[in-house]
Amino acid sequence: MLFINHLWEYVVTPLSVLQMPSSISFAEILSYTACRQLSQMFLAVIFFHSSEYILAVAIHGRSNVTLKSLLISKNYLLAMIFSLLEYIVEIVLFPGLKEHWWISDTGLALVVIGEFTRKLAIITAGRAFTHLIKVYHEEHHLLITHGIYRFVRHPGYSGFFIWSVGTQIMLCNPISTVGFAIVAWKFFAERIPYEEYFLKRFFGSEYEEYAR
Repeated sequence: MLFINHLWEYVVTPLSVLQMPSSISFAEILSYTACRQLSQMFLAVIFFHSSEYILAVAIHGRSNVTLKSLLISKNYLLAMIFSLLEYIVEIVLFPGLKEHWWISDTGLALVVIGEFTRKLAIITAGRAFTHLIKVYHEEHHLLITHGIYRFVRHPGYSGFFIWSVGTQIMLCNPISTVGFAIVAWKFFAERIPYEEYFLKRFFGSEYEEYAR
């Protein structure tokens, strides 16, 4: 405890005298802004991925689900690490950038909307929803056109896109916001036509009519 007190005295206290444009000290920013925004980020990420896995197990059964249902890939981890590094650098060098609470709260709202949209899509589709694109038509694979699917053709993808970009807006990360939007858009622009190719094979004119 004595060591921590000395560390605070010699490291944090001198920095606290550097007043920001908003008259909020460096220590205050780290103690409130960073704690709030980062805690929201970590909770959003933990809830998103754990709920994906839990719903997959509940719908398809434990024996039919792998850890891939967590939707955590190497590229995804690298993107998240980059976003955290950007946040740390910016809150140290440009702390005022993180104080735009209307931007951060808008991001939080998008995270909630994206999460709700995706999970509603999963629950509505039931067994027809899988994390891997089906290339063979199975008996339980039905064309879902009710619920949220009446209004959005790919609500699961839409929800994930809104959620992922929302996490970076919530952190007030300008670089990662643009980066996440471009990467996610490119990913879905390649994946959706591939998936729709098989949907047209499975359901023929029924799917084409639904898509219209």
